[in-house]
Amino acid sequence: MPDRPTAHACVSAAPSAFHLVRLAALPLAGAALLWALAVQPARAQDDDLIVTHAVATFGLEDLTYPADFEHLAYVNPDAPQGGEMSFSWSSAGGSFDSMHPYTNQGNSAVLANIFFESMLEGTMDTIGEAYCLLCESIAYPEDRSYVIFTIREEARFSDGTPVTAQDALFSYEILRDEGLPSFRANIPNTIAGAEVLDERRIRFDFNPDSQLRGRIEAAGGLPVFSQQSHIDSGLDFDESRLEPLVGSGPYVLGAVDPGRSVVFERNRDYWGNDLAINRGRHNFDRIRVEYYADAIAAFEGFTAGNYLFRQENSSQNWANSYDFPRLRQGIVIQETIPQGVIASGQSFVFNLRREKFADPRVREAIALMFNFEWTNQTLFNGLYQPIDSFWENTHLEAEGLPPPEELAVLEPLRGAIPDEVFTDPPFATPPSNPDRVFDRAQARRATALLEEAGWTPGDDGLLRNAEGRTLEVEFLNAGPLFDRIINPYVENLRAIGIDARMNRVDGAQMSQRQRDADFDMLTDHFPMSYEPGTSMRQYFGTIGADESLFNVAGIADPAVDQLLETVIRAETREEMEIATRALDRVLRAYRLRVPQWYNDSAWVAYYNHYRYPEVLPPYGIGFLDFWWVDPEAEQALRDQGVL
Repeated sequence: MPDRPTAHACVSAAPSAFHLVRLAALPLAGAALLWALAVQPARAQDDDLIVTHAVATFGLEDLTYPADFEHLAYVNPDAPQGGEMSFSWSSAGGSFDSMHPYTNQGNSAVLANIFFESMLEGTMDTIGEAYCLLCESIAYPEDRSYVIFTIREEARFSDGTPVTAQDALFSYEILRDEGLPSFRANIPNTIAGAEVLDERRIRFDFNPDSQLRGRIEAAGGLPVFSQQSHIDSGLDFDESRLEPLVGSGPYVLGAVDPGRSVVFERNRDYWGNDLAINRGRHNFDRIRVEYYADAIAAFEGFTAGNYLFRQENSSQNWANSYDFPRLRQGIVIQETIPQGVIASGQSFVFNLRREKFADPRVREAIALMFNFEWTNQTLFNGLYQPIDSFWENTHLEAEGLPPPEELAVLEPLRGAIPDEVFTDPPFATPPSNPDRVFDRAQARRATALLEEAGWTPGDDGLLRNAEGRTLEVEFLNAGPLFDRIINPYVENLRAIGIDARMNRVDGAQMSQRQRDADFDMLTDHFPMSYEPGTSMRQYFGTIGADESLFNVAGIADPAVDQLLETVIRAETREEMEIATRALDRVLRAYRLRVPQWYNDSAWVAYYNHYRYPEVLPPYGIGFLDFWWVDPEAEQALRDQGVL
């Protein structure tokens, strides 16, 4: 496992697929003001509906792009199309045996959702904005009790058949009834039902007690696939398959070698080439993903030219390994690209379902023995920053003592949440000595906490509780590169009497044990949003503790549930931000994880025929989205025998 999560994960079937709102930041205010007059919605005379080309979380006045925009601000609208983008994939999830990303059966390939489009699409320079893709218009009343999407007449699936309202209805219903648990749990919470109005119009009705903001985006973010292709497959929806359902996206399946590689080819007859939202995008004729058993082999594959784009996630590699002949010759470019994204929340996560972790003092003691400062200085060349907040690197991070507006949110929960929330700054693990892996001061604090919690040393030096059981902590790990990080942590824990150990498993075991909640601690992520909504229930809600794959910690607490609803039901941006900071404060007090580190830049290396716009958007580097191949540079590499 690398130092940090691979950014390629953002292009796979994401846990937030049900929620279209991107993990991004505030919209570009200047552009919004410039175009304010251009984005005023129309009114349908019969039902007095708002008819528009896009939606924004807190009002259409926030929209960045007017109805007649020509292209997204960050793309090169004249980018040439052609060539191939290739990258690697190696992860704890192992290889793949399926091209169906909406079922728990099998392991789906990276980008297995590339075939499917939705009614709406977000952008990489806005937050909380969604623009028509499959639909040509959105119509809804002011109370957003329902929405009507009118599908573009020219919209076609890759087999040439039209995208119809019936296909959209089928996709909604089967995801609701047979899709991933996150779909089955969240769709009914928001959408009460749907009906086909005619061949191109579908209406979604929303539950009146559901979150007002994000309703339309929730319906508009659902993937749409061909009903007929599902019928023709002869398979149940939840069955794994290597032949994907037919979608309407710009790419179709080219070649697939299960567990080794997959190639996606441009659909030459893609219906949406001329849409404003697509200009300058989807520029590659092929996208190829090469699978590797481990990160070391993957890096060697890059230096040999087996694939041509790499986003590095190992500080050790970044600092020490990028000195090979092709880089020195200028054939390969190495760059650090700043990004304004929220920290991924990478952490060692406690399994709170286990009794031994029930006492927060135990969890805090274990956290104290992870020496981030030494790890960063010794192993990461000082390249990372620590994580404290669940919204690290954003304006949503709780800081200092709670101000009056946060206290107003927290006060009804007094007695149900830790008292420290009201009296202390938000919890953060104090920094350790960077010069010694074992920090004696931290060890004294940890030992005192454990004794308070009833864990005392036995004759063998191991801590035991009143029943005589030792405090065992197993770190589940599937990546050899993470050994160097976990092993010193294990030794620190053993030095204070905790029976700690690392258990290396293969990718398949890792995935299955995480699904079954059969672990003590493992590394996972908390990918938060700038506009947190119903997806928070999946990560922190009682409803997600047993039903969601994303509530890894298994947190199930009524007070947290109540705070989640306050965030979800906030009607203004200010209310949402205040409630989110209060939630951050409480979650940190629960000590449900040992935060690791984050990087606010993308480390990329690529062969010198790829190009990207001079000004990149703030919330993604978009190498699969809007980069392109320079034909002359590509030919030069061919002439050198590189390609």
